[in-house]
Amino acid sequence: MARIEIVVADITGEAVDAIVTAANESLLGGGGVDGAVHRAAGPRLAEAGAALAPLDPGDAVVTPAFDLQPPVRHVIHTVGPVWEGGDQDEAEVLASCYRRSLEEADRIGARTVAFPAIATGVYGFPAEEAAGIAVRTIQNTPTAVETVRLVAYDAEAGEILQAALSAS
Repeated sequence: MARIEIVVADITGEAVDAIVTAANESLLGGGGVDGAVHRAAGPRLAEAGAALAPLDPGDAVVTPAFDLQPPVRHVIHTVGPVWEGGDQDEAEVLASCYRRSLEEADRIGARTVAFPAIATGVYGFPAEEAAGIAVRTIQNTPTAVETVRLVAYDAEAGEILQAALSAS
């Protein structure tokens, strides 16, 4: 089982093998975390993503990290669910984002991976519920990844993730 760390930081500055980005289906970049990752990685990331799009919610694919600073070698793109009240299989789709991202991390040999809080921004997934799903899914997914960093964008998000980890 991967060790889970909670950090409050800019995910693009994490010293990990792979960064997960909360992408949209086009993989061309967007706002929030995805926009930050695309800006840091440079325009070739959108070109590589476009060649793999469209991507269904709950799935994941990998591209090179391009201009992100080493040791980051890969970007794992995953599309979270849009929150529609919780009765449209949103929880299972979100769990699939974490599982599929870890499967892709294993496929590329990543031992350290940084995840954002997938789907909690413009997609509207409730942060507390999303944090619990993230922690449980990572803990219950067989993987060779040694360390998973759940990267919060602010102190409040970090506290929510820490509470989910402490409750697990």
